[in-house]
Amino acid sequence: MSGEHKQALHASPPLSPEGRHPIDASFIVCTRNRAAALEACIRSIETACKACSLSCELVVVDNGSTDDTAARLSHITAKSAVPVRWMVEPRPGLAAARNTGMERARGRILIFIDDDCVVETSYLQDLNRHYSAGERCIIRGGRVDLGSPHDLPFTIKRSRFRARFTPDVHPGGFVLGCNMTMHREAAARIGRFDERFGAGGPLRSAEDTDYFVRAYQLGIPIEYVPDMTVQHFHGRTTRDAIERLHRDYSFGNGGLYVKHAFKASWLLRHFCWTTRSAWRELFGGYRFDPEISLSHLTIVAMNLVGAAKFALLAIRWPKQTDADTTSHLRRPQRESPPC
Repeated sequence: MSGEHKQALHASPPLSPEGRHPIDASFIVCTRNRAAALEACIRSIETACKACSLSCELVVVDNGSTDDTAARLSHITAKSAVPVRWMVEPRPGLAAARNTGMERARGRILIFIDDDCVVETSYLQDLNRHYSAGERCIIRGGRVDLGSPHDLPFTIKRSRFRARFTPDVHPGGFVLGCNMTMHREAAARIGRFDERFGAGGPLRSAEDTDYFVRAYQLGIPIEYVPDMTVQHFHGRTTRDAIERLHRDYSFGNGGLYVKHAFKASWLLRHFCWTTRSAWRELFGGYRFDPEISLSHLTIVAMNLVGAAKFALLAIRWPKQTDADTTSHLRRPQRESPPC
């Protein structure tokens, strides 16, 4: 790593609560009942940290595990060369766990990695190269490869081309939440994850997609890069398992369309395009994903159900605080200019 890149990433770093040690990057891993996969994930993060001179920490949020996650984390924490802090978030849902991790993280860059992913050794070197460009506020996601050849090719992203998000493409899957990074300044501006969305929440998915939509509305760029790679061991080997996940994604997207119907009306274009494709599919047109044979019809049906669910939640759920920021994510003006 060049001294110039190291200096750029260290510019006005955040300080730990003790005020002593600057932290370049915080890995945030949320987990529930995946102790074996979590251990592999953490070991890969430790290896990536050893391969790069950046100052890093690992924040693990246990979202109510009932397996031996706590015992394994205690063992890992005692022996890890990387500072590991773990906490329990009893409120169910990935969005709630992400919020807890984000509130406790101290790094200048926040790195969200799923517990069933393994980080490549060069991950931090790639990340440092991208973030050393000096852009003050951005969300950036990297390549997601299939971890096991036995798993079906879903929830992966293998594009070889760097790209910035535009409303011409659907935000879901542009950057995957299992490999998502951002400046802490971006997190401070966007706020908390909406806990109505995400696995374990009422709308089952799309907490990351909702976050991207809100970022785009604030003028914060969202970028995909074809490195910063993780291997995703999602464990879904049957078409039925993929169908269930596909329905959950479509269900969450339906809620997304209603939530942002007025401020991000371009999202509705994607629903209209999918509806048109579903109609064509009825008469022999292409399916949504020919490789796994997923249907546009399922997407439209679950979008409508998810939209209805969100409408009910909007009535019953306490006022959502998307714009709320965690106070420690904001830093004094003298330390770093806002993005």
